[in-house]
Amino acid sequence: MVMMVIATSVVGYPVFIMGCGDKRRLHSFLIMAAGEPISIEDLIKRKKQAEDALKKPRFIPKSQRAKAGANGVNGANGTKGTSAVDSLTDSAPVVQDSSLDTKTKKDRDNGSGPAVKRKAKSDRFLFEWKDTEDTLDKDDDLYRFRNKSKRSSGIEKAKLEDSSGIEERRRRQEALEATRKRQKMDWNDLPWSEKPLDKMTARDWRIFKDDFRIVIKGSAPLANPLRYWTESDIPSSILRVVDELGYKEPTPIQRGAIPIALTNRDVIGIAETGSGKTASFLIPLLTYIMELPALNAVTKSDGPYAIVLAPTRELAQQIEKHATPFCKQLGFRCTSIVGGHSIEEQAFNLQEGAELVIATPGRLVDVIERRILVLSQCCYVVMDEADRMIDLGFEPAVNTILDSLPASNQKPMEPTSSSLLSQRLKYRQTMMFTATWPREIEKIASQYLRDPGIVTIGNINQATDRVEQRVEFVAGEESRLKRLVQILDKGAFDPPIIIFVNVKRLCDSVAKALKSAGWNAVTMHGSKSQEQREIALAQLRDGTADCLVATDVAGRGIDVADVSLVFNFQMAKSIEAYTHRIGRTGRAGKRGVAITFLGEEDYPLLYDLKQVIIKSEASKLSEELRRHEAAQMRPVKRIEQTDDQDDS
Repeated sequence: MVMMVIATSVVGYPVFIMGCGDKRRLHSFLIMAAGEPISIEDLIKRKKQAEDALKKPRFIPKSQRAKAGANGVNGANGTKGTSAVDSLTDSAPVVQDSSLDTKTKKDRDNGSGPAVKRKAKSDRFLFEWKDTEDTLDKDDDLYRFRNKSKRSSGIEKAKLEDSSGIEERRRRQEALEATRKRQKMDWNDLPWSEKPLDKMTARDWRIFKDDFRIVIKGSAPLANPLRYWTESDIPSSILRVVDELGYKEPTPIQRGAIPIALTNRDVIGIAETGSGKTASFLIPLLTYIMELPALNAVTKSDGPYAIVLAPTRELAQQIEKHATPFCKQLGFRCTSIVGGHSIEEQAFNLQEGAELVIATPGRLVDVIERRILVLSQCCYVVMDEADRMIDLGFEPAVNTILDSLPASNQKPMEPTSSSLLSQRLKYRQTMMFTATWPREIEKIASQYLRDPGIVTIGNINQATDRVEQRVEFVAGEESRLKRLVQILDKGAFDPPIIIFVNVKRLCDSVAKALKSAGWNAVTMHGSKSQEQREIALAQLRDGTADCLVATDVAGRGIDVADVSLVFNFQMAKSIEAYTHRIGRTGRAGKRGVAITFLGEEDYPLLYDLKQVIIKSEASKLSEELRRHEAAQMRPVKRIEQTDDQDDS
């Protein structure tokens, strides 16, 4: 126990002796003090030692601490009912430790002594701040909880009365985190689909083109392909129609052709049938017309701003059907001029003027020669299925129409960066779309197109990879009819089904055989009137008819949804025609099947047919065709087309 002794020296001065309870030490000090006087230096030195000893913590046994507490010690004001020495002793700093006296420790270890009660530590951490300093907004929905008792186990998601603000806050937080993440990342480590447009590199564009099998050629500069609709320069009014029509993503030909056409540059598009070529020229065409003055009572007599040429009536009317929603949204007039309809009726439709005219070459030449229509202000020309127009003998009519266009707005032969001819008009723009690239098409392109950008999807003259091609060697008309009915009766193919023949007389005989087998078949060929053709197509589309038996008049441009099977009852007279026929199925990203009957008359085409099937990823070459003698090499001459071939 620490204690302080007050003594009087021999010289009469009071001396404060600080001790630590050691009686022997105190006794020696008193004797020394009584023997001889202490010097001032020694007194100061010993006083300093006493102060140091006071500051040094001493350990007090628990029994003594309990006894001191029983005497009523007041920690703040000293002790109550104790001596002065005890009072001074208690004022020294006391540190408790586990070094108890030996007996107490032994009793506790043996279990006979009093149990030591340990005070549990609280895991709760308290901040010493005032309530006024708390910045928590307790009215914020983010901090309202369904069950406050569950806060100790972790914060739960609240069931909020009004989630609109929370959703907005969460969206902003996610956007912020995404932005921070992008700022830290290396864009070169990401694929093109995860990069913003401004982070795309030349390598990314090459990979993008390879992914969609897009090949773009032409003199620089050429616009990069279109990744998403929202990244294009297409007006918002047109994009709304695109969204309403369900065009979620551009097709490969649309990705490649639209950006180039929007720069007012001529375009040649080479793609398989059913690849979305119609929208590829309608969107740039309408964007072009939007920048021109609206037609009025004076300018409407100068003709349309744009014309679209199609090889068949059905294709022209199909293009008109696709263009109508866009024109209605933009306030444009669109009309078609095709054979099979009264020319007086079409002349009446043209009286009010039209920004867009869709026509077949033959009928358009007719109305031009009759002065029903002029092309004085036509500045946009589209030739759809240009190779088919050449096949049908429309090359002179196409040249006549293109020569009727005003020469004043034609682009110069040398490339120019300006698209404006004057303050009111632009240079003429021409687009040509085809599935093949014959020499005749190349000649027309070189004559009427100026510095075009050429967009090729896949390989030229190759059938779509979504069509499985099968061939069977079946000779004779009766055998083929029997085999045709067998295949259809298996139930592997659902309507609608299209069956192609080469001559008109077979249409009726095949349709009659199918009706006898329980299939509802309709026919379409060159001898049918326009009204009869439209009725046949309508019955096939609405499910009234199961099968359409047709000549090559239906081989191009006719878009019937969900055709599961194309049946070539007779092989086409050329590989190009064969490619166009089987393109009626496998459209819009769906898969289809094409079955072809072969005979001796088809031997000159077997080698080319074999190559087409080999290149198709969806098809497997039959062993019979692979080993056939006529399929081993291309013949020098081909059999001329018979006179009884459909003249449609």
